[in-house]
Amino acid sequence: MHFNLNIKAASDKIKFGEHSCLVKFFIESKLNEKLLASFQQSLNVSLNKIQEKNFLDKKGDELIYYTEKSEPSVIYLKKVKLDEDFTVDFFRNYFAGFIPSIIRKNIKTVNVILPNYNDFKSAFENEEYFLQTFIEGIMLGNYSFDNYKSEKEITDKLNIVFHYTNKNLLNRIIVNTQKIIESVYFTRDLVNEPAITLTPMELGKRAKLELNRYGVNVKVFDKKELERKKMNAILAVGNASSKPPCMIVAHYKPRIKPKKKIALVGKGVTYDSGGLSIKPTAGMLEMKADMAGGAVVLGIIRTAAILKLPVEIIGVVPAVENMLGGNSFKPGDIIKAYSGKTIEVKDTDAEGRVILADALHYASQQKPDEIIDFATLTGACAVALGLFAAGLFTSYDKLADDLLNSGTKTFERIWRLPFWKEFNPLIKSDIADVSNLGPRWGGAITAGKFLEHFVDKKIPWAHLDIAGPSIKHDYTNYTKNYDTGFGVRLIVDYLMKT
Repeated sequence: MHFNLNIKAASDKIKFGEHSCLVKFFIESKLNEKLLASFQQSLNVSLNKIQEKNFLDKKGDELIYYTEKSEPSVIYLKKVKLDEDFTVDFFRNYFAGFIPSIIRKNIKTVNVILPNYNDFKSAFENEEYFLQTFIEGIMLGNYSFDNYKSEKEITDKLNIVFHYTNKNLLNRIIVNTQKIIESVYFTRDLVNEPAITLTPMELGKRAKLELNRYGVNVKVFDKKELERKKMNAILAVGNASSKPPCMIVAHYKPRIKPKKKIALVGKGVTYDSGGLSIKPTAGMLEMKADMAGGAVVLGIIRTAAILKLPVEIIGVVPAVENMLGGNSFKPGDIIKAYSGKTIEVKDTDAEGRVILADALHYASQQKPDEIIDFATLTGACAVALGLFAAGLFTSYDKLADDLLNSGTKTFERIWRLPFWKEFNPLIKSDIADVSNLGPRWGGAITAGKFLEHFVDKKIPWAHLDIAGPSIKHDYTNYTKNYDTGFGVRLIVDYLMKT
């Protein structure tokens, strides 16, 4: 992390300390010379006239003012345009960029004057989530992954003091948000870990070590157990690697009677070379992150346990390396999966859906009320939606609507793609029950249709293809440098509404 954060709520009255700064927001439509002058008078400072003029100008967006005093030493003023381009991500994204910008600036305390929620009611679901986005931005902007750097940054303490009229509400939001984002940290750490250290069994070890702390029961089915259970799809994909496959099962059960029992299934390919259908080098660079779906499942369960959510959750993560060797599964092979259905292998680089076949059948056997799976499954989904959103595939409208609503609220956006029965013939096999690869067109959809074969038809199920937004990208300040942990905030919100 960049800083050792200490986040707290305070009253409206600000007490500046040495090496402190102030962050203040103005709604552009309400900003005028009189309001800006009143603000300066309240702090007993005088802004540079040229800067003041530029900030009041419609083209002006932000003003950074260095005072001649040490209390505060810097004032950050930011304009907010409440127009069609304003989103619920505004404050989150601002602070995610702000935190890295003050590294090595000798700032010890950041005072933030939070704006009035009433001015933003139309954009946010409620006051609680409005406040939560500020804290999320601070924490997401503070994330770094430097475990393997020989020279690490010195982590200084940084006080974040939020000033708001409802101090008690804000304190409660700070506590809960910290728990959620710490789980995002855990997820991101797993995804950003290189494959040389995060092998399938190591993923199981870390899951057990972390989740046991919060009362979650974690079992790791090793290769012998997979063989005993005849989970041949997982075994086939993992067979060529010197690092044996496993399946992680994490069970969170609340102390009170659960409102619902949910199975979460996550793809855990800790490295994907493509197998015999080998990827080019450029295609392998991010393949340590091909277990992002599994990491998201573990992060969600960690959050549920810490927040004591009244929902029973069974997390299932099949973990493998997809490598090349004399024991590689091959195009043309037929695999008899755990469910008894047979799979014709047409491409060994379509391996994620193969291991999920066994995991989804296992999840179905647990008789949950619903199943949600997460997978960096197809490049086709990223082609369709870019890196902005995950693809949602389901035949259950209520489940789809609830997930879409949580995606809109959290800005971990998802988009529902068609899942019509007309796509089913595209993965038909002449020699097995189903093929692991369809034609070129509609690749993300046919991948989902393959998974559908291994889910109990009586159980509502949704598939989230997170291939795009789970990998680092430049579209927000908190996704630029590291793989993102996409999906934790989304599903935690969904579970909290269950």
